[in-house]
Amino acid sequence: MMGHGKYFEELNVGDVYEHGITRTVTETDNLLFTTLTHNTQPLHLDEEYARNTFYGERVVNSLFTLSFVVGVSVSDLTLGTTQGNLGFENIVFPAPVKIGDTLYGKTEIVDKRESKSRKNAGIVWFEHRGYNQYDKLVANVKRVGLMLKKDSKELQTS
Repeated sequence: MMGHGKYFEELNVGDVYEHGITRTVTETDNLLFTTLTHNTQPLHLDEEYARNTFYGERVVNSLFTLSFVVGVSVSDLTLGTTQGNLGFENIVFPAPVKIGDTLYGKTEIVDKRESKSRKNAGIVWFEHRGYNQYDKLVANVKRVGLMLKKDSKELQTS
């Protein structure tokens, strides 16, 4: 496996990670994501409809934005070291993303605790923040993940 995420013990409350992956959102991104998820909202698909809204143009599917913001954190934080997402909390989109915007993300470790049911894991709260090319916040979400401990291989076999 190329690279790996961080183990429970390596994630410290208050640490902020600036993710190196950026992406300019294309029309194809928005079209494919929106149609793959069967979201028929004309704000994403119909330029004529969207032109007559207060946005004045189509806006990118917010779930694409959410997926990007969480996705860019994987290689830095959870690749091969998570046992899965336990939930998402407080998802907000303070500004719309438009086709042609360039996105980037940051993640802060906001809380953590030992797992009560699994000796080989702990629970970590990640706050993911997405920004556009003007450094304007476009997405904010708190994600709860079940993270392996460094010695998890020994604990799994005992």
